[in-house]
Order: sequence, then C-alpha cells, then structure tokens
Amino acid sequence: MRASEVRRGQAVIIDGKLFVVTNADHNTPGNLRAKVQFKLRDVSKGTIMDKRVGATDDIETTTLDSRSVEYLYSDNEGHVLMDLETYEQDSISKEVFGDDIKFLKPNTQLTAMFHEGKIVSYDLPKTVDLKIKDTAPGIKGATATNQMKDAELETGLTTRVPPFIEVGETIRISTETGQYMSRA
Repeated sequence: MRASEVRRGQAVIIDGKLFVVTNADHNTPGNLRAKVQFKLRDVSKGTIMDKRVGATDDIETTTLDSRSVEYLYSDNEGHVLMDLETYEQDSISKEVFGDDIKFLKPNTQLTAMFHEGKIVSYDLPKTVDLKIKDTAPGIKGATATNQMKDAELETGLTTRVPPFIEVGETIRISTETGQYMSRA
C-alpha cells in the first residue's frame, strides 16, 4: 500500500516489526516531494516512534482481528481475558496493559486487537464505574468551587473527587484522562 493511503489505526510492518499507526500527516512542501509523517506504536515494546517516508513509497500493511473480550482476573503470570465468542481464556503478560489495568475490574468488557492469535492492542471503554475504597471525610460547609480531594478506588487507581463523595460510593471515571466525571 502507498504511504499516502495508510490511515490511523492500521497495522504496518516496518523492518520486520509490527507497528500500529497512531497518527499520519501528509505534507507537500512547495515544489518538493510529498512526505508522510507517521507516529507509530511498537506493538512488542509499546514505545512510540516517528517515521517520515515518501508519499509514493510502499508500506507493508497487515490486518488485525478485532474481538470482544472480558477481563476476568490477574495473577502472577499476567492478566486473564476470555474471548466472548469462543469462551477461550488467554493469559497475557502484564506489559500489554501497563497502568491501564487499574481501569479494569473483573467482568469488564473491552475490544482487543489480535495479530496471528496474539493480543497486540486494545480499546478500553470510554468510562468505567469504580467504588471508592478510601478517601478523606468531607468538610461540612466547604462550598469553594474546584475543591477536590484524593480518593483511592477499588482497583488501586487514585484520582481527585469532589468533597461530597464518601467511601463506598461508586463513581464514573474517564479512561482517557483518569479523572472523575460523576456519580454512577
């Protein structure tokens, strides 16, 4: 496929390594040759890399299988996910999710991308509902705006919440920013 036709979210193979395109900018500076600037995420390492190629250069692309999976639990081996179509359970290494695992509690559904039967990427739900495990008590009469306090959630994630939120309440968290959105 020509470099100018590659879009965000596609999987490409460069120098024998699998990458997912996170951004693609097509530039034609004046009378010079057109270039495409890619931002690529290395699937095996999780690192981000910039790569500039000519717009007419050929890029090897590959397809990713997208499947719905359910997070079941974590153990010393890694994280266990179940395919919702075949009910097969796969254990994946802890490096695949990194800190994003703190957004997942058991039975959370998400979309996983597979390449040759191995998970290479995933899409978290936009929001998750988590229970407050620990937070400071609210201060009565504190009506100042934008006053927030720290809270630890059931998965170990810490975030800032308004002073009226108490231990045991369930709140909605954005998985993109990790910030409090509302009560659930």
